[in-house]
Amino acid sequence: MNATTAIDYESIFLHAPVGMCMSENRIMRSCNEALAAMFGYARAQLDGKSFEVLYPTHDEFLRTGERIIPIMNAKGRYSDERIMRRSNGELFWCHVTGHAMLPGKPLGAGIWTFEDVSEKRPVTAELTPREREIAALLVEGKTSKLIARQIDLSPRTVEMHRAKLMRKFAASTSSELVHKLVGLRWQP
Repeated sequence: MNATTAIDYESIFLHAPVGMCMSENRIMRSCNEALAAMFGYARAQLDGKSFEVLYPTHDEFLRTGERIIPIMNAKGRYSDERIMRRSNGELFWCHVTGHAMLPGKPLGAGIWTFEDVSEKRPVTAELTPREREIAALLVEGKTSKLIARQIDLSPRTVEMHRAKLMRKFAASTSSELVHKLVGLRWQP
């Protein structure tokens, strides 16, 4: 590969229209302009930082990492939609996709993309960290039983959180709740 090609790839990475970063052990080694702008930082403020700065809470950062590992080990990639935090504290829905560079090292070297989906799905209710986690899994179409197994809670506890979410979003059914979580108008 010649120097011109390397510069082209670097330019493509830096100016891609979607947020991108290269990471190792959940540390952002290099991010592009779109990622920094999406989260309200300068690139230099994110390079070398833990992904934790992009999460609403420390616990959500830890739980997401635990959830990613078995999926990355099985597939080598991971994708979800979750609530993230901008530098000013604003919470927003973000589509996140990652790819492990080395098999068997799910959180080792990787490439991650981030897409702000807040225009389609605004954060409209004040949610606890656990409610945000369960909301993200409901949006993926998971049942309470699957969610309980995945995040190591009892199905009853997941149902309790789902009921709180239904109240907060004024939803009378689970389908209505999911529609409201993804920002769609509900039409029974």
